[in-house]
Amino acid sequence: MRLTGAQTLGLAREVLEIEAAAVAALGPRIDAAFAHAIDLLLACKGRVVVSGIGKSGHIAHKVAATFASTGTAAFFVHPAEASHGDLGMISADDVLVAFSNSGETSELLTILPLIKRLGARVIAVTGNPDSTLARLADATLDTSVAKEACPMNLAPTASTTAQLAMGDALAVALLHAKGIGPNDFARAHPGGSLGQKLLTRVRDVMRVGQAVPAVPVEATLAEAILEVTLKRMGMTAVVDREQRIVGMFTDGDLRRALARVSDLRSTGVADVMTKAPRTVAADALAAEAVHLMESNQISQLLIGDAQGHLIGALNMHDLFQSKVV
Repeated sequence: MRLTGAQTLGLAREVLEIEAAAVAALGPRIDAAFAHAIDLLLACKGRVVVSGIGKSGHIAHKVAATFASTGTAAFFVHPAEASHGDLGMISADDVLVAFSNSGETSELLTILPLIKRLGARVIAVTGNPDSTLARLADATLDTSVAKEACPMNLAPTASTTAQLAMGDALAVALLHAKGIGPNDFARAHPGGSLGQKLLTRVRDVMRVGQAVPAVPVEATLAEAILEVTLKRMGMTAVVDREQRIVGMFTDGDLRRALARVSDLRSTGVADVMTKAPRTVAADALAAEAVHLMESNQISQLLIGDAQGHLIGALNMHDLFQSKVV
């Protein structure tokens, strides 16, 4: 029977509701067993080995990748391949995280006694806390669901969503327990826009040398306007004789000055500039510069050294070009 459009939308919403309920039900199960699992992972001197077969295997692949990307050395081992040689990839110092909704997956149960004999510890993620896998594990995380989202209650849907959520909870809790920070995270994500945001420093994108607009504090308003026009940054730094930053003159300052100044040549830039402008260090992350600009509703920043000397300039367009924004 062909479904109407309304029936199709209703079915899709029902799937989401069932899966959302499955994830919500995990909350009360974050208990001593979960804490023990984190302790096992923290004590791991080797690597985290993640395994599963079928749809649980797909989830295990993703969870292994999440562990690796959040600072924990991890890899996936197929339980069937483990019986044919890949078991040699697992050592006594490792922790196995085994995914099985039934907890009776024969391929996993075949290798589990051998892994235990090695001395490796085992964390079970299963929908059957009374299963053989659960009984053999050092810690068991219950991911059972009331029903699958499949209308026949057969296809793994809500159960795999619950497994994925529990795996993410493990990885994120472990990340915090290890004290993993942005710099650690960046080392695992050097490519793409995420890497750009986490690794790019202000010094990597700032303008330097002759590209930096600057006028002496004794300059006239007319001279400052010329410098703003020539350097095309919408502003110019104002510096003293030792090249220390004393102010910034922006397009906004110019508009305000025109409303009250009659002679551009006789007016000094020091009379109309923004004093004590926002600055940022060259070693700061470019993402910090973006936050500083956005929180202060400005589009340019001057870069000074520890003594306040002007060493560079940056505007939002530079950050767009470097793909930090």
